[in-house]
Amino acid sequence: MKTRVLAAVAAGAYAWLSFGIATANAQDSSATASKSSDLASPVQTTPAVAANDSTYKIGPQDVLRIDVWKEPDISRVVPVRPDGKVTLPLLNDVQAVGLTPEQLANSIATGLKKYITSPQVTVGVTEINSRRVFVTGEVTKPGAYPLLPNMTVLQAITIAGPLTQFAREKKIYVLRMENGRQVKYPFNYKDAVSGKHPEQNILLQGSDQIVVP
Repeated sequence: MKTRVLAAVAAGAYAWLSFGIATANAQDSSATASKSSDLASPVQTTPAVAANDSTYKIGPQDVLRIDVWKEPDISRVVPVRPDGKVTLPLLNDVQAVGLTPEQLANSIATGLKKYITSPQVTVGVTEINSRRVFVTGEVTKPGAYPLLPNMTVLQAITIAGPLTQFAREKKIYVLRMENGRQVKYPFNYKDAVSGKHPEQNILLQGSDQIVVP
């Protein structure tokens, strides 16, 4: 079983991410991790996150490349559905969200043992779409941005900014889905830049939306 997550750093306005490849062998799921080949893919024109994290958890709308050795009819590129699953021949729906590529490879290999002798499965993340935040409203560069480690509201606004002259700096808020419902977190930009009310400058999560009215 081989796994590795490699990273590429943004250059200029164009960003590249390097994504992990995790290989599972159903005969020996306890084998130790070792080096795998590089897989790099251009994803967007905003600054990229260095994704050098072997513990990366697959999220909704990520795109995965699943290869089963000598089984081209099963191997394919699949998006992760909003319900957190991917669809594969023989196995139908397989849970993907919340797993690392290595864990998903092991899960698929285990399921395929019913149909294939000693299946060898490789899972690679070709597009990370779940680790993004969205900044909208009165900023000069609204849009989707990669979620950096420990990224705060102020940092995201700084990346998407500066604020326009029409921005209501005291009325900014963050929208987040929690337990199936939308939660609103207020953010006062003037207080944040002056060091007041640091509790409002929360750490962002994937799919958070910052609204600058």
